Amino acid sequence: MPSQDITQRFLFEHADVRGELVSLNQSYREILAKHEYPEPVKALLGEMLAAAVLLSSAIKFDGLLVMQARSSGPLSMLMVECSSQQEVRAIARYSDDLSGDGLRDLMPDGVLAITIDPSKGQRYQGVVALEGESLAESLAGYFDSSEQLPSRFRLLADGRTARGFMLQALPADRQTDPADRSETWNRLSILADTLSVEELMALDNQTILHRLYHDEDVRLFDERSVIFRCSCSAERSGNALVSLGREDAFVLLDERNGEIEVDCEFCNTKYAFDRAALSELFDQARDHAQNLH
Repeated sequence: MPSQDITQRFLFEHADVRGELVSLNQSYREILAKHEYPEPVKALLGEMLAAAVLLSSAIKFDGLLVMQARSSGPLSMLMVECSSQQEVRAIARYSDDLSGDGLRDLMPDGVLAITIDPSKGQRYQGVVALEGESLAESLAGYFDSSEQLPSRFRLLADGRTARGFMLQALPADRQTDPADRSETWNRLSILADTLSVEELMALDNQTILHRLYHDEDVRLFDERSVIFRCSCSAERSGNALVSLGREDAFVLLDERNGEIEVDCEFCNTKYAFDRAALSELFDQARDHAQNLH
């Protein structure tokens, strides 16, 4: 069986190709436990979770990767955040009359945005249409065209376990002849396509790589843990109220009968602020501003 909540990189020693395998169990279930999603939404959200971890592991950065899919269909939004420390959270929005099964039915005319928000440096965003029958196909199309990095993805989720497999070509280094590079990429891709749904869901990473690439020289790196962790906090909720301004915040407080509740959409945690708490927030904000001058 796959290990619990890990991502693991692998590299071909004699080819310019890398890969990543991700397995999500507890973190995926914790996210689903926060909301009562229909089964098709659970599956697509799990696929996007696996994809976000795959991409965040492949990109060297310190910060946050955000994947957001939007459409005019019955599933209007999927959003996943994965930090460079492999901390994940996710949310979906859908209509009450949800019907259909799969990406094409649930998110017709959808658009996928991939945002890299580094702790330091410039924010980057790429956008691609959700084309094809699956999220995996859409991601492959994005990297083939936008990033010029031929890529293949397998994404599976069943409401309990989410699995992801990525194969990606690298810039020429070990193989400089274009014909050799093309032949190697095609061979490794064809072998990857032989991996069955049952194998990806049931086998551990080492067994999968041996099953696919026993004739290749493959280096499997150490596992890295993935966990569910929401970035919400009382402080961040308080800052959102302070951004309203003192007058508007206290008007809102009166409208809410003396208590403002700020809900986190991701984890359903509620942060409550009464008049004393709100006054303290603005006093602290005033003192902080004065100390800056």
